[in-house]
Amino acid sequence: MRALPAIACIDLDPVGGVAGDMVVAALLDAFPEERARVDADLAAAGVPDGVTLAIEAGQSAGFRCARLTVAQATDRQPPRTLGAMTAFLAGGRLAQPVAERASAIFRLLAEAEAHVHGVDVDAVHFHEVADWDSLVDIVAAASLITTLDRARWRIGPLPLGGGMVRTAHGQIPVPAPATLHLLQGFDWIDDGISGERVTPTGAAILRYLDPARRAGPGAAPLSGRLERIGIGGGTRQLQGRPNILRIMAFSAVATTGDEDFVERLAFEVDDMTGEELALALDRLRALPGVVDAMQVPMIGKKGRAAVGLRLIVSPGATDAAVAACFAETSTLGIRRDSLRRHVLPRSAAEARLGDRTIAAKRATRPGGTRTAKAESDALAAVPTLAARRTLADAAARQVLEEGPDD
Repeated sequence: MRALPAIACIDLDPVGGVAGDMVVAALLDAFPEERARVDADLAAAGVPDGVTLAIEAGQSAGFRCARLTVAQATDRQPPRTLGAMTAFLAGGRLAQPVAERASAIFRLLAEAEAHVHGVDVDAVHFHEVADWDSLVDIVAAASLITTLDRARWRIGPLPLGGGMVRTAHGQIPVPAPATLHLLQGFDWIDDGISGERVTPTGAAILRYLDPARRAGPGAAPLSGRLERIGIGGGTRQLQGRPNILRIMAFSAVATTGDEDFVERLAFEVDDMTGEELALALDRLRALPGVVDAMQVPMIGKKGRAAVGLRLIVSPGATDAAVAACFAETSTLGIRRDSLRRHVLPRSAAEARLGDRTIAAKRATRPGGTRTAKAESDALAAVPTLAARRTLADAAARQVLEEGPDD
């Protein structure tokens, strides 16, 4: 197998659902070279010799998949409380980053159970850890997440399922209450297939991977080179679709400059005065997270003169910017989309010319060429265009002579 470039993004597509064993099976299907590391981490965590993990080839609705099985030939019982589990993971030879991730996933699970049952988190018993399966799933997942530490994770809409499931507390509705508590804020779909489609252990792993990284409206667009595909299969057969969790692992495509994502807000108005528009743009431009705000003249419906407003916003600030647009303008609707952009390396600098200090910006362009430009606001008090241009040129030369960017 060829050497793997650094993985920048992993997309989780829960076609059939999500369970802890499906997550591990899909990841090991995509990254089989990590199997030895996972086995070593399980042993270092203190999993008994009689508990072994196997990845077996299988099929679901005619599609190939990998299934995880855990064989157990031991009478020893796993820890059942959060305190005991944390002590168990910390007391072994498991590397600290893996132990911390596994403990964090168990804590999320315990906190969800404590919330839905109205008890203290220390009173929660992990009923689903009656055997070693869930502990193996979570430690193996933590091991693989640590290996893929630099990846951004995206999570597609989750299948809702339905009906009832038998637990230690009797029959409960699906999705299980703890699962729902863990996955508030995630996107769900009802595909008409009942049963438990997302398990509490799977939900805790997803929650650990950070809901801000999930796929859906407002998520950064997926881009990169597809490097690996992994298919993890569940044990249940679903009617009309494969019971699989598919992952796609992408490496970043080399680009010019740093790459990031912004959101664009766009709308038009034809019933505001120039004074009103100027004030609105000043206020919108001053909002935290707004990179730029501009207006574009245009002809709107019925031949009316109109103005198009465009805001470029950092993703986390979009909702606040939308609310401000409705408050500051007369628009009744706003379009939004995500944009991928490339930004050259740059740094702030100052030029000292006589008694003036002029702020400037330096940038490094492809091939190493460096450019500089004085900030317009720093020249606003200079009386003529010719004088402003002379000072701007002198300031640019000075900051370029100061040496490489920091």
